[in-house]
Amino acid sequence: MSNRFLGGLFGKREDGGQSRAGSSQSHASEELLKEGRIPRHVAIIMDGNGRWAKARGLPRVAGHHSGMKAVKRITQAADRLGVEYLTMYAFSTENWKRPKAEVDFLMKLPQEFLSIELEDLIRNNVQVKMMGVRDLLPDFTLDAIEEAVRRTADNTGLVLNFALNYGSRMEIVEAARTIAKRAAAGELTPDEIDEQTFQQSLLSGDLPDPDLLIRTSGELRLSNFMLWQLAYSEFWFTDVYWPEFSESHFHDAIREYQRRARRYGGI
Repeated sequence: MSNRFLGGLFGKREDGGQSRAGSSQSHASEELLKEGRIPRHVAIIMDGNGRWAKARGLPRVAGHHSGMKAVKRITQAADRLGVEYLTMYAFSTENWKRPKAEVDFLMKLPQEFLSIELEDLIRNNVQVKMMGVRDLLPDFTLDAIEEAVRRTADNTGLVLNFALNYGSRMEIVEAARTIAKRAAAGELTPDEIDEQTFQQSLLSGDLPDPDLLIRTSGELRLSNFMLWQLAYSEFWFTDVYWPEFSESHFHDAIREYQRRARRYGGI
């Protein structure tokens, strides 16, 4: 187990590009996958940037920069397959504990990524969203995200949702607080609070629950990511570090998803 927008896949070169033969193989793989069940919403914990860099004698920030290229690759792959929602875990509420230089670099990546890719995202009908706490984000990070959200708001294709300064426990507590305030204001009674009420109060309230969760780097945990929303998602783990995660790896995850029977607690 382990490019331009709408570019090729498989047959990966050192620079992350694709050979002509690999592109042909990839196209065939895509067409076969499209004959099966495609997950409507894929969520990804993009892990292993630092370890990828360390294995190559590079600073951790080099891994984060290469990981940004993987975001582009997998967004392309998801769009071609017909995935409707793609949520990327970009920065957690716990990541502020990392060294300041690394955090500062991570805060610059959304601005860099969107300055390069936003026009392509617009042309390809991708809608950008963000879920997370905005208050602590630097102005330049937030400005870049909000510009992308605003300029793609009317797009009707793939929704690219960045979980930025996001933590699921925080999200659940805030949802409970929101519902409590509504109840205190007389907008609803305790008996009217149900799963739908709670789900709509989450940061992802306008998105369907993920059908498939992918985590790279070999770690087997959720790391405070979408704890409510992943209750019945299929999980797929790989030892591949995020900067190396290719479209062929993404196809492997989709292929495994298609083999599984989703029973939601039934027989």
